[in-house]
Amino acid sequence: MFEATVREGVLRLRRPGTRWLSTGWDGGRSRAATAYNVTVPEGFERTDLAAYRDERLARAEFGAEGNVEDDRDAAPTLFTGVSMDHARGARVGPVVAYATVGLSNPAMLPVESEAASAAGTAGATESRDATRRTEGRPDPGTVNLILGTTRRLAPGAAANLVAVAAEAKAATLLATAGIPGTTSDAVVVADDPAGEPAEFSGSATAVGGAARACVRDAVRASLRSRYPDGDVPGPAADAEHGVVTDERAEVFDP
Repeated sequence: MFEATVREGVLRLRRPGTRWLSTGWDGGRSRAATAYNVTVPEGFERTDLAAYRDERLARAEFGAEGNVEDDRDAAPTLFTGVSMDHARGARVGPVVAYATVGLSNPAMLPVESEAASAAGTAGATESRDATRRTEGRPDPGTVNLILGTTRRLAPGAAANLVAVAAEAKAATLLATAGIPGTTSDAVVVADDPAGEPAEFSGSATAVGGAARACVRDAVRASLRSRYPDGDVPGPAADAEHGVVTDERAEVFDP
């Protein structure tokens, strides 16, 4: 679906006329020829991300050609501390996915048994106070996903595909690294406005099923590349950054 180019720490995916839905920086819906995944250096603290993006794209000699009115701001851009040497893609039928996986800032969500949850209700205040949170800007570990299909997705199907991709990412990471994600994960979904229509994108559809397989295999491949010895900085490694969401919500009947 995409012409993929990696240069100067930037992955560019290019296909003219593509529609995008991004959960990342400056996200939302847009139409552009390109999307980018940009590696940032260790200790990155820039907040002028538009200017920083322009600097990096200029360094990589990536122009805005093909975008609507050459509007670079229409092109989704993700940022990560992971080198683009570890970017991996996977393709099934009408879907392709690209992933970069870094787990230095895991986001844990403990799930206890019903009995343990009930026993812990009385200590909810202490549990809530004990939750670890990352202050300020998140550490740029990040699992970034860019998922594209040659189908024309209905608006709801595009939004749902974000959820399908996030679910597949979480299931894969739980099975391989013991965590569902990081504090700064992002998903970009792309579709072809001239393609065969797809009203739905759930797991039982052609698009949704292919998306799950692509995300799983791209995430696993990037994970193996980034951590070839299997020494992932998840909970067992006591990662320096990250959060554990251990608040207890009040549960009620509507």
